[in-house]
Amino acid sequence: MVEDHGACGAAWFANAAGGELTNGNDCAIERVETDSRNAGPGSLFVALAGERTDGHDYARKAADSGSRAVLVSASWWSGAGRSAFAGSTAAVIVVPDTLAALQRAATAWRSRFPSILRFGVTGSAGKTSTKELLAAIVGASRPTVRNPGNLNSDIGLPASIFLMRPTYEAAVFEMGINRPGEMDVLAMVYEPDCALVTNIGTAHIGVLGGTREAIAAEKKRIASRFDGRQTLVAWEDDDYRDALLAGILGRCETYGPRSTDGFEGARDLGLDGWVLRYRGLEARLRLPGPHNLLNALGAIRAAALFGSGPAHVVAGLESVEPLVGRTSIRRGEYTVVDDCYNANAESMAAAIEFCDSVEVAGRRVYVLGSMLELGDESAASHARMGEAAAASRADVLVFYGDEAKVAYDAALASGSKSNVRFFDAYDSLEAEVAATVRPGDLVLVKASHSLALERLAERLAGTGGYHVP
Repeated sequence: MVEDHGACGAAWFANAAGGELTNGNDCAIERVETDSRNAGPGSLFVALAGERTDGHDYARKAADSGSRAVLVSASWWSGAGRSAFAGSTAAVIVVPDTLAALQRAATAWRSRFPSILRFGVTGSAGKTSTKELLAAIVGASRPTVRNPGNLNSDIGLPASIFLMRPTYEAAVFEMGINRPGEMDVLAMVYEPDCALVTNIGTAHIGVLGGTREAIAAEKKRIASRFDGRQTLVAWEDDDYRDALLAGILGRCETYGPRSTDGFEGARDLGLDGWVLRYRGLEARLRLPGPHNLLNALGAIRAAALFGSGPAHVVAGLESVEPLVGRTSIRRGEYTVVDDCYNANAESMAAAIEFCDSVEVAGRRVYVLGSMLELGDESAASHARMGEAAAASRADVLVFYGDEAKVAYDAALASGSKSNVRFFDAYDSLEAEVAATVRPGDLVLVKASHSLALERLAERLAGTGGYHVP
């Protein structure tokens, strides 16, 4: 018999997923993992076939690492699977399609907790920071669960849903998409009571229909399961605000400096963030930049609509630390603005504007990498990026990546007064930047995540934030 501590059991999971428990015995599952490196005691490992690797190749390894159960496809089990699990006592759940089964089981698991208030956060930029801020504010008044990091896709969201337990009163989950139709899956699995859309930009425009209108239509699908009782919140100045709010079955609200009720202004502390005033109270927001102030206003608005008060807002905002790779500040001999988790045209412009606005003892060195998944918009977006960089206050502009060559050319054509450089090889980039920076400089590192420029941020920051020669 499975001990019930709020965790689901392998037999329940198999039934909910439309599969069969074919090896081992029923057991409690505390969490779901799709990366075998995170598999361990208490976990169920889901074997997914990807473009480069097949999780089935690691299923036995996950079991040997302590996973109590594994979810595998029937085609694999009838082939190499049975022999791979010879002698293993791990529970094996066999299904026709592991991803569809995970989503089906996650929907069933979420349905077991109808009293949990569910917030969903989507948008082209700012999702993770807004999710963290919203979870902190809501969590100041009631037990709240959130999805870890940015596990927000049609894989990450369903896996995260198994963190729900009867003890929670609220959930705050990020919902990210990079293909048409994906939001329909996320909305079906999660069915948010309150959906917050941070903004409509150009992130993933190349795979989301090629236009911002198409992106807005896909993001709006977060409300596709609304029946009139739910709430959609959008940024008051978004170009697609009216399109997002039109025809929604439920309450429609906006957020921002004018429409976040109770917001009484904010004092900009530059690299140190903000002091925000809300309903007579002051809160320290450690996330710098105007974009993070907007993220906070969105989080405040959504939380306040569902009962969070001024004290909860203050406690929540003050508990959130900057996230690595998302405008996190690393101080040492020089200051590194690590914003290399992701990039699109809007977030790139915001990062440049922010670094232009802060006081700097030395020079400004902006390392700007390629922005990916822009499709037909790539060349134009990179040209605008180069023009914006050329018009910035940067003393040194360094462009990196094949797509960024367009930005480099545009910066030169714009007559930039900066020292402008371009690299297509990481080792050359790192060596040049490390040799260029001086004590007192401000170094912005910004690019799409696939370029892995966190390597450069770490190299520049070094141990304890100091440059390692």
